[in-house]
Amino acid sequence: MTEALPIEEDAEHEAVARSVERVPRKMAPIVPPYNVAGSALILVIAIMTFLSCLTLGAVTLVRDTAATWQSQIAREATIQIKPADGLDMDAALASAQRVASGFAGVRSAAIVDRAATVRLLEPWLGAGLDIDELPVPRLVIVTIDPAGPPDFAAVRAALAAEVPQASLDDHRTWVDRLIAMARTTVTIGVSVLMLMLAATVLSVVFATRGAMAGNGHIIEVLHFVGAEARFIAAEFRQHFLLTGMKGAAAGGVAAVIVFIGFSWWSSRNMATPQADQATALFGNFAIGAAGYLGVALVVAAIGVLTAATSHLTVVSYLSDIDTRHHDG
Repeated sequence: MTEALPIEEDAEHEAVARSVERVPRKMAPIVPPYNVAGSALILVIAIMTFLSCLTLGAVTLVRDTAATWQSQIAREATIQIKPADGLDMDAALASAQRVASGFAGVRSAAIVDRAATVRLLEPWLGAGLDIDELPVPRLVIVTIDPAGPPDFAAVRAALAAEVPQASLDDHRTWVDRLIAMARTTVTIGVSVLMLMLAATVLSVVFATRGAMAGNGHIIEVLHFVGAEARFIAAEFRQHFLLTGMKGAAAGGVAAVIVFIGFSWWSSRNMATPQADQATALFGNFAIGAAGYLGVALVVAAIGVLTAATSHLTVVSYLSDIDTRHHDG
């Protein structure tokens, strides 16, 4: 048999129960709609969502840029001709172009002229460079068919016989390193995202426990007079779903503003050599439709996760009340 409550406590609970029954549900919510803890939780969720969206955007940017690099590298090979005493560079470039163009699987071979070479070196050596004064290698860009690439060993042998100073780089080593780097970056980004979501869950658990502690007498009375656990849990779930969506939406909007700002800055600085190099490395800092869809999914996931976490926490709390009641 369950031990009877003391007379004073029983009377207090009955009074609270009568007051709860007299006041309409919408006017007497179980969870206070606005308090300091709720505002702090919204801010925490907004910050965590902002950081999560930035992480997701960075992962998307790295993945898309790596895919672009891989696609470009797979379509091109480079013939490099190093200067040497007595070497006619223009004739050597023409010979390398002719040799490469003669192989099946080579779509075209283009010589990088002097002006283009100067532009490539300008970010490091400055403007007004005279490449005749420096032993600068010259390049021939070979465009290949990705579906049927040429026999690179045969191309190297032909180049060695025709132009001994020439070397062919098919970029396979760089492709392998690029794929490994992209996979590592994506793995790290996903791990960081999971940690942020876990921190958000813990924040919601503590906030839910605090809200229940502040309204424990009302929750216990409702529970003991027959209110179902799912009704009480639904009240908390609705409150924290709204709280989570507010914070997540604020963080998501802030992240989108940052992405748009970076994209705008990148587009406004396309004319400088430094911006050209940055664009070659990272693209135009635009995460694309997939990135913005990912931001929306993160916002929705954090809102749902907040509601589900509060629901499970309340159910566990009520289960503990039942256990203590029966044990007593």
